[in-house]
Amino acid sequence: MAWTVKPSATTRIARRAEPYLSEATKARYRAELLPRYAVPHGALMPILHDIQHEHRHIPFQAMEEIAAFLGITPADVLDTVSFYDEFRLEPVGRCVIGVCQSIACEVCGHSEILDRLRTKLDLEPGETSDDGAFTLITMECLGSCDTAPVALFNDVLHERLTIERVEQLVDEVRRGGGAPHGGGGTHA
Repeated sequence: MAWTVKPSATTRIARRAEPYLSEATKARYRAELLPRYAVPHGALMPILHDIQHEHRHIPFQAMEEIAAFLGITPADVLDTVSFYDEFRLEPVGRCVIGVCQSIACEVCGHSEILDRLRTKLDLEPGETSDDGAFTLITMECLGSCDTAPVALFNDVLHERLTIERVEQLVDEVRRGGGAPHGGGGTHA
């Protein structure tokens, strides 16, 4: 296997005129987040979650701004973002569907659920639909083995899934524009 070399030192970062960390946002972080931690670096994860929630990913410009705000290097921020699966470098869909692939979900039919989602959404795990509505991912144990198979539609856990229920959930998202929050077999 050959190593792929990337021109990291000369890579241009996409920029927008408006900062990701506005003065109001920084003031909120100073008041609400920084006091919770012994050092500013401790607030990195909550800030990353906040940025990703608002922008559906963490842009490189935002990472630089976060680093400057916390007094750490941009490499420290990128190391954190690239280490955790929950953080995204590219925008995700408005509804991220995460299908659990733990052993319990495997035994209870997660592959049929995943195959139906692949077909219905015309996506493979890790892909986002062209219209930005859906991102399909696979996830390790979601901690609900007794109600397998399960999947997350954004942050809402749906339990004891069937092919029919998955189709209903996708249709609800398409009609309403967001992730479904409730209905049979769900747990928030």
